[in-house]
Amino acid sequence: MSEYLSADKKQEIFAKYGKSNVDTGSAESQVALFSYRIAHLTEHLKQNKKDHNTQRALLRLVGKRRQTLDYLKEVDIERYRSIIKELGLRR
Repeated sequence: MSEYLSADKKQEIFAKYGKSNVDTGSAESQVALFSYRIAHLTEHLKQNKKDHNTQRALLRLVGKRRQTLDYLKEVDIERYRSIIKELGLRR
């Protein structure tokens, strides 16, 4: 089984959406990482419909992303709008 989220992939996500590739704490980089993981788990659940542990993990991740986005919306609406647009959320 291959590792879907390697350290290199994480750094790539942080470099693209954060301020730098070591910027792991900014809300934008967290939301981007959550979105990547959500997409991966969604694909997994399409093949494994009865995997309830993964389904629960997915719901928790969606909640975390929602909370982080709500925080970002309150603190800086422009950063919120830009990350939503970049990631293609809220169609």
